[in-house]
Amino acid sequence: MRLSPRLKMLADMVDDGAVVADVGTDHAYLPLYLLSTGKCPSAVASDLREGPLMNAVANAAASGLTDRITMRISDGLDAVMPDDADCFIFAGMGGNLIVDILSKADWICDGTKSFIFQPMTHAETVRAYLLSLGFRIVKENACFDECKPYIAFKAVYDPTYKRKYKKSYVWMGDLDKVGNDAAAYYLTKQYTYLKKRADALEFAKLLPDEVRAIREILPDIEPHIRKIRKD
Repeated sequence: MRLSPRLKMLADMVDDGAVVADVGTDHAYLPLYLLSTGKCPSAVASDLREGPLMNAVANAAASGLTDRITMRISDGLDAVMPDDADCFIFAGMGGNLIVDILSKADWICDGTKSFIFQPMTHAETVRAYLLSLGFRIVKENACFDECKPYIAFKAVYDPTYKRKYKKSYVWMGDLDKVGNDAAAYYLTKQYTYLKKRADALEFAKLLPDEVRAIREILPDIEPHIRKIRKD
């Protein structure tokens, strides 16, 4: 079984021997890969929609892995329990939705669990929420998949961890240390978005506090950007 680059990046972040729960699993490609490679002994795959979950069931049967994976219809974590897994994966959804799901589960602040995220939008919202709860981001990466940059990061609850974060951290994470082209491309997109927003707000004489905050962030991101080819 082969994974797309963005899903393989997630698989590489899972600890050997961990039981995983893939929230919003769609076709269950990721948990089935983890099972088939022997990296994980068992898995839970959940999805809000019955159609994709039926595809996941068919894929598990075709792979001979039905006895090692549990499928559940679930709105976020509603039907996924804390004891179901050691590692919970959220991929293929927006950052605002991820935060909404996490905010409804008061058990996530458990230092024995790890959480892996691949927000399609608003990664800064997810980072900011995790930091506010006392999470530490322990691993981060980026890759290209069909010419688009994707990021992923792994977090654990650790309220004893002390680190002073710059305001730019929620926008950059540790992608400046990843050092690959996908991370640089992603940071370039972040810089471009923030600069355009600040320029537009300033021109319209709106939200001066936000403009000031963005102007403080841009110098941290600027050294890590690259020129984006438009051809």
